[in-house]
Amino acid sequence: MIETSPNSSDKIAATLTHLGGIFFSIIPSLIVYFAASNNAWLKEQARNALNFQLTMLIAWIVVGMLHWVLIGFLLVYPLELANAILCIVAAIRANQGEPFRYPASIELIKP
Repeated sequence: MIETSPNSSDKIAATLTHLGGIFFSIIPSLIVYFAASNNAWLKEQARNALNFQLTMLIAWIVVGMLHWVLIGFLLVYPLELANAILCIVAAIRANQGEPFRYPASIELIKP
């Protein structure tokens, strides 16, 4: 658990990082993860967002493969909906300064 208290600019950056995942996948969280080297709270938020977006990328690859057996199209909308909802929830929690861990996220990037 990170003890530092985020200021308003940290909260805005974390909020935009989480929301950016909906539209730009891993790019926003990757940028913030490397840019926030001196801010532990923001780096942790970016790491969580990056792990979730990498998990979503793996899920998209699996869905793409399942298109070959004609069941992948059933998973496209639920996967995108789950991505959008979880990113919005994470953005709201980050804007409130609360820590958030995405459920079912594979921890590929360790602290």
